[in-house]
Amino acid sequence: MAAARKASAMKIALAPLLASLSRPATDKWPDGEPFATAIEHGTMSLEVFAPRGQDRQEPHSQDELYIVVTGTAAFINAGERMRVGPGDALFVKAGALHHFEQMSGDFATWVMFWGPKGGEG
Repeated sequence: MAAARKASAMKIALAPLLASLSRPATDKWPDGEPFATAIEHGTMSLEVFAPRGQDRQEPHSQDELYIVVTGTAAFINAGERMRVGPGDALFVKAGALHHFEQMSGDFATWVMFWGPKGGEG
């Protein structure tokens, strides 16, 4: 996995992060770990997320924002299902049940986490 960098002024490119996903199988991610952290600064972290097979993520303690960069998927958030593709932005409140399904083979999204545990009121 690519080492996260502390933020100052910087540019992060998607391709090297995707290439760094070695996808070792784990009990939680039998199709391989699908994320790499790009930047961390204070409460904010930016990752690339590229699940294959089944998206097994669990609710997160912070608010999050996805920005789909490649591919397509179905996104389920708090019971609502929608198709997503490049350029779509998705907000998820802290603690909300959500996941991707029917991901194309090239599906990848940026995901940013920020704020206090429990989300911003």
